[in-house]
Amino acid sequence: MDEAGTRQYLIDKKLLQAGWNVKDPSQVTEELPIEREPADKVKHPTTGYGSKIYSDYALLGKDGGILAVVEAKKTSKDARLGREQARIYAEKIRDHKNQPMPLVFYTNGYDFYFWDTERFPPRKIYGFPTRDDIERILFLRDQCKPLSHEMINKEITDRPYQIQAIRAILEDMERKRRQFLLVMATGTGKTRTCISLIDVLIRAHWVQRVLFLVDRLALQDQALDAFNEYLPYTPTWPGQKNMLLLAI
Repeated sequence: MDEAGTRQYLIDKKLLQAGWNVKDPSQVTEELPIEREPADKVKHPTTGYGSKIYSDYALLGKDGGILAVVEAKKTSKDARLGREQARIYAEKIRDHKNQPMPLVFYTNGYDFYFWDTERFPPRKIYGFPTRDDIERILFLRDQCKPLSHEMINKEITDRPYQIQAIRAILEDMERKRRQFLLVMATGTGKTRTCISLIDVLIRAHWVQRVLFLVDRLALQDQALDAFNEYLPYTPTWPGQKNMLLLAI
C-alpha cells in the first residue's frame, strides 16, 4: 500500500479511534508546511534544503496550538525511518512558532512509535493518545521538578535499602530510563516502597495517574488500605479484577 492509502485506510482510522478527526481543521492539520531556515547549508537526505517541507499531520490543542506531529510511511517501509524526520519537523515548529516542543509520532499504519524528545527515548505504542492525554503529557513535562532523594518521605519508608532502591530509580528516570525491576523478599516492605516512590513522582509532577497491579484480590484490599494510610491526599479506588487505580 502506498503512503496515501496507508494514511487513508490505516492511520486516519487509528487517529479517529482516539478522537482525532482528520477532516476537522480544529483538531488536525494535514500537510502542515514548515519553512526551512535559509542558514541550513547541509542537505538533509530526507528533507532537502531551501524549500518548504511538510509534516503529514499536526495534532492541535483546544487553543489551536500544535501538540504533536505525525510522520507517515507506507506499509512496506519501517516506521522507524520517519523518526528523525518527525523530530526535525517538531524542532522547526518549536523554533519558528515560538511554542513548546511538540510530541513526535511516526508510523507505517501497523507499527506506531511515540517520542517525547524532551524526556524519554522513543517507544512503541498501539494507537494514538487522545487530545486530553497529550495535553496532560505536555502539562507534566512543563511542570515537572527535578527528582531528588531528599523528597523521599521517611514516614513512609525509612529502611536504608528502601531509600537506596527509590533513589536509584529516581536517578535513572532523570537519565531518561523508563523500565525498572526491584526484587524484594517477603516482609521487606515492597508495597510501602512503591507508595513512597509514587509519592515522590506525584509531588514532583512526573505522574498524575498510576496503575498498581496485584496477583490476587486479597492483596488488592491490603494495598488499598496501605495507599489510603500513606497517601491520604490521593483518590484511590479498586479497578477491575486485580488492579488498583490512583489519580489526582
